[in-house]
Amino acid sequence: MSAHLSVSILNPPQVDAEAGHRLRLRAGYGMAILLVLALTLYGFDYYFLDLAQRPFSPKHALLKPGGSIGLGLGLLGTALFLAIFLYPVRKHWEWLRRQGDTRHWLDFHVLLGLTAPFLVAFHASFKFRGVAGMAFWIMTVVALSGVVGRYLYAQIPRSLNTAELSLKEARDEQTRLTEQLSEQKLFAASVLAPLFRLPSEARVRSQPLLLVLASMMFLDLLRFFRIARLRWRALGFWGRLGTLGGTLASGNAEVERVVAMARKQASLSKRVLFLSRTQQVFHLWHVIHRPFSYSFALLALIHIAVVLLIGVR
Repeated sequence: MSAHLSVSILNPPQVDAEAGHRLRLRAGYGMAILLVLALTLYGFDYYFLDLAQRPFSPKHALLKPGGSIGLGLGLLGTALFLAIFLYPVRKHWEWLRRQGDTRHWLDFHVLLGLTAPFLVAFHASFKFRGVAGMAFWIMTVVALSGVVGRYLYAQIPRSLNTAELSLKEARDEQTRLTEQLSEQKLFAASVLAPLFRLPSEARVRSQPLLLVLASMMFLDLLRFFRIARLRWRALGFWGRLGTLGGTLASGNAEVERVVAMARKQASLSKRVLFLSRTQQVFHLWHVIHRPFSYSFALLALIHIAVVLLIGVR
């Protein structure tokens, strides 16, 4: 008993520091999806009415922009709007910068940025006109570019030293994975080869930045289907059926072990290939994302000021 206790004290159970963050993030997305679904189901018949017929709907007093629900959604959208801009403010506020992890803040920044356009659309009862309409479409562009930004954040080193370290670590990891894959007997090298097929370095260096970004995302998507094909080859009929053609993880531990190694090797190879240009792509993303964000903020403030002056209907 005492020996077991001593071992437990010396080797405490490992705690997943990311588990709490993942749980909160999933809860946030779950609540956002449930809210959007509830609004869609409740207001479906109202939102599909012609604008001239809406005032005669029994739901008009609730769902119009100045209605009880519509106004509440506008206030909630405003709150999300303010919370969204906490992320860039955090970079310049020492106290806020010490609160939490930057990546965690970015995850919730993206969540709020994706949720806000839906709330604003329901608040406006899908009437996108004037300043409010312009603000909505700009906000939609900001939200979509935010998704791209979150993708880039996971791909791009923050400094030259980090980039050099990432390159060395990635190549060391590639060597280790190559040795492990050569030892496995499940897939022949010719079967794995398509998973590692990449464009040449010269081609990547000569591509325009937007095409570099598109190539990175396309290769990640293509990897998903290539991994599914590996599972398809390794599993029988019922295994293929249970994994939806290889797109889901199987219950075969050996298959999943080799698939995980192959996926990681392919991902590392792509990162090493694009590492020299990823910071350039990230800079381009900032050039696009920031002006749209500030334009949206300005138009949203104008809309709020006008509503406060003349009231809502």
